[in-house]
Amino acid sequence: MIYDLIVIGGGPAGYLASERAGHAGMKVLLLEERNVGGVCLNEGCIPSKALLYSAKIYDYAKTGSKYGVTFEGASIDQETVIKRKEKVVKTLVGGVKAALKANHVEIIEGRGKIDGRDEDGFKVTCLNETYHGKRLLIATGSVPIMPPIDGLLDGFNKGFVMTNREILDLTVIPEKLVVIGGGVIGLEMASYFNSVGSEVTIIEMLDRIAGQTDLDISRLLMKDYEKKGISFKLGAKVVKLTSDSVIYETAGESIEVKATKVLASIGRRPNTKDIGLDSVNVETDKRGAILTDNKMRTNIAEIYAAGDVNGKSMLAHTAYREAEVCINNILGKKDIMRYGAIPSVIYTNPEVASVGETEETAKTKGIEYDVANITMRFSGRYVAENEGGNGICKVLRDKKNNTIIGVSLIGNSASELIYGASLMIEMEMQIDDIKELVFPHPTVSEAIREALFTF
Repeated sequence: MIYDLIVIGGGPAGYLASERAGHAGMKVLLLEERNVGGVCLNEGCIPSKALLYSAKIYDYAKTGSKYGVTFEGASIDQETVIKRKEKVVKTLVGGVKAALKANHVEIIEGRGKIDGRDEDGFKVTCLNETYHGKRLLIATGSVPIMPPIDGLLDGFNKGFVMTNREILDLTVIPEKLVVIGGGVIGLEMASYFNSVGSEVTIIEMLDRIAGQTDLDISRLLMKDYEKKGISFKLGAKVVKLTSDSVIYETAGESIEVKATKVLASIGRRPNTKDIGLDSVNVETDKRGAILTDNKMRTNIAEIYAAGDVNGKSMLAHTAYREAEVCINNILGKKDIMRYGAIPSVIYTNPEVASVGETEETAKTKGIEYDVANITMRFSGRYVAENEGGNGICKVLRDKKNNTIIGVSLIGNSASELIYGASLMIEMEMQIDDIKELVFPHPTVSEAIREALFTF
């Protein structure tokens, strides 16, 4: 049999592309070596949010007296949290499989590897069988980076060191958790385990947390975490792990931190090793990321790449959109991928969300801008629901065009608000036009509108 499309990888990019292509009547084969849904559904986005929601409820129980509600003996059962997480994942994976089946997508659970081409198109091997496809979509995602730190790999093999995969299955709360890396994964897991009782230390090489998040937001988040008891070691390089500690260097000094468990969240790299790219001469960059254009095409005709594997924006929602762009172009529909208004979220408590430019990136690009930076307490609902909350809403305006070019938020509900800011940026809406929109009252979203009236 010759397939119209063979998709290698069943994460967000792979399964959505398969579903869309199948719906359009294409004969599609999807190959996934682990679990349909990929890292996002099985080991990342969804299971981590299940844990974080449990922590949020527990935090409310512990601090309910501020709202006139008292809980006696509130506790958290980690085994029950994990069981619920597994139920959530099972439900959603089942939903994805049902959608693929409804769209006549054939699924094989095995590792796919490209094996050159022939007169029928491309050859892909899986479980010792060879399959033929007129087109290929490579959507193999990404894997955790494990740098050559002394003792890191040995610690991983012994269960002392974890990645995002293993930590989401912990049924015992570690007394002391050391997190290597202050990015999104590290911060979310630090937030969870701090809430449920671990003594948490974050070690970060940079002088800030949360990567490219707006600096004001990053500092405010770190201050909030510190109040909750999380310890930060910034400008610090991990040099060695022992059987029960992490050793790092900072300012010429070597310091040892005791640990029950260690989370390695140093970053992720495109998963392109040993998938047969050389057999068809697909080009990659020095990170191993597959090079694609704005239609998700590689340098080889009829081979596409979407999701983390192209290294452009390692976010599940980016992968979804890239998948749609890919299939639309295969079907002859004009579509291109744009990366200027992709939102990002850190699902901690409080939440952080941003889209577009920050002050740092705007300065680097030479954009003439001004800033509105207001407290979330401009929103009556935020005040009513966040006793003592200190969230902020920061908006950047392009002074030349009078358009919004960036929005950064910290505070509960940020993840649900940021899509609106993304729409404003994507559509290049004039600020005067946005001011005429009626926002529902009382909602936290009103903070964005209030910020616009400071310009």
